[in-house]
Amino acid sequence: MKFILSLFFSFSILLGFTQHHNLLPELEETGEFPPTVVAKFQSYSLDNFYKSDTILDKKVDSIFNHLNDTTRIGQMIVPAIGRLGKSRDHVLDLAKKGWIGGILLLNGTFEDFCRDVKNFDSVMVSKGHLPLIFSADAEPTLVNRKIIGSQKVPYTNTIHTIDSVEIIASIISEDLKEIGINQNYAPVIDASPNKVVSNRSFGLNMDTVISFSNKFINTTQNQNIISTAKHFPGHGYVKGDTHKELIFIDGEMKEVVNYIPLIKNRVLSIMVAHLAVKNNEEYNTFGLPSTCSRKIVTNLLKDSLGFEGLIVTDALNMGGVANLDNNGLRAAQAGCDQLLMPIDEEKVMLNILKAIENDQIFKEEIYNSVKKIIRLKICLGKLI
Repeated sequence: MKFILSLFFSFSILLGFTQHHNLLPELEETGEFPPTVVAKFQSYSLDNFYKSDTILDKKVDSIFNHLNDTTRIGQMIVPAIGRLGKSRDHVLDLAKKGWIGGILLLNGTFEDFCRDVKNFDSVMVSKGHLPLIFSADAEPTLVNRKIIGSQKVPYTNTIHTIDSVEIIASIISEDLKEIGINQNYAPVIDASPNKVVSNRSFGLNMDTVISFSNKFINTTQNQNIISTAKHFPGHGYVKGDTHKELIFIDGEMKEVVNYIPLIKNRVLSIMVAHLAVKNNEEYNTFGLPSTCSRKIVTNLLKDSLGFEGLIVTDALNMGGVANLDNNGLRAAQAGCDQLLMPIDEEKVMLNILKAIENDQIFKEEIYNSVKKIIRLKICLGKLI
């Protein structure tokens, strides 16, 4: 009987039993969960994320309250595995401690990633931690290189009809669901002139880019996979490559307006790029990449554009941000919710832990980010 109770507590957060403490005597007496427990569970989908729902709010709070600040901050940290990520052993060690909230599956085979999802999911369950959000760079142009063995699809710039967008997004989503991937870092909203963007873009006509992007987003999210529009505030009209160095938007941010219809269309996630802004009176970042600029992430994206979804950084090991001290902490202070591919995950976590000790406002912002992630995990069906 002690074993049963121990097992119950280990799984309570994951299975959503935390708010049913009054049922423990019945569990101890019979060794079984009463049928009434299952009847009280309500299933959710991504459609519920933006909806007002007091029951869902209470579920989020209940799960959040069973975490400590270390594992709360861990929800924000997303390392990568695969050919361009960290070693599986390294990420497994982080997972066992509950120090991560997701994993990017980056450059590997379909079969390997299927195994990775099962292995990491089983580790999180066995350790009593929250399940992970698995993500991928599954843009049409990149997916067959990033996930070897995925169904062949054409490059983004060769897609010319909205019906084709729907078909291709469905094919990609089918593969992602089979692997167990919950978040797609796509579509690319940037215009095509930038050489790095180029064939990853739907083109130069922004009406087409917006309509095709919205179709991609809707198709993806209807499959209960988070779609992530990128790269805010706009990578299309700049020169250079943020993978290698910090580059600048000089003056007007021409592509910000393109995100307005996507936000109205309820895109769930937006990725912020390592782009600095200069010669812009209101949004000058003074040499900081947008990922680490509160002006861009909070003032512009959240407050001005009204985005309430998940904000994820571009990879924090990229040349455009890697040389900035404490870039993970700065990204969190700017208002980002998911910190993608930190160079040193433990350092980022400890930096944020220390920062919230004496800053109540920042602490509440971190808590809101964590609750947003938990809410998404419920809506994905990863928590019940």
